[in-house]
Amino acid sequence: MTDREQYAPGPARGARIQKDWGQNDNNEEKWTLILVRELRHSPEKVWQALTDPAHLHEWAPFDADGNLGTVGTTVKLTTVGAPTPHVTETKVTRADAPEVLEYNWGGFDMRWELEVLGSGTRMTLWTNIGRRYIAMGAAGWHICFDVLDHLLSGTPIGRMVGPEAIKFGGWQRLHAEYAKQFGIETPNWPPQGSGDMNRGV
Repeated sequence: MTDREQYAPGPARGARIQKDWGQNDNNEEKWTLILVRELRHSPEKVWQALTDPAHLHEWAPFDADGNLGTVGTTVKLTTVGAPTPHVTETKVTRADAPEVLEYNWGGFDMRWELEVLGSGTRMTLWTNIGRRYIAMGAAGWHICFDVLDHLLSGTPIGRMVGPEAIKFGGWQRLHAEYAKQFGIETPNWPPQGSGDMNRGV
């Protein structure tokens, strides 16, 4: 049995949501999903995984056509597993290696913070997402972070994102756990016509 076949995500943890002021372009309330994960790897190693296209290809819900590690760099991000090709161009707005990385993915702000934690790293992601899809995003990022941890530990299990992740039994459980934790109802499945669904990660 391979590492991927043995993989089962742990319980929903390290996530919270906060309501922001105003509304997004779809006239929905703005919400931010905050995810925290402690990794056994140095901030420098995690930074490389967050910025290098070859590393991103192994764990992230998008592919990048360039390195995200330099302020002002313009990079095309292609969402993996979207029903139709979804390519967005982003400009890196902050890159303080190996501590803070900021850019926009498909109209959603992404802020990564890396803090030294003993011999490892506390990684925090802030991203805005429609409230009705916030549990979906949390479940998807949870799995992505697990895949990232395996990759950095030298035991890669392969990227699990989009429809592939949603079909995975562990994703369904996480989705329900995060929805309960956040006090929200899960949307009717499958969602119809929302760009946020592509970010179910």
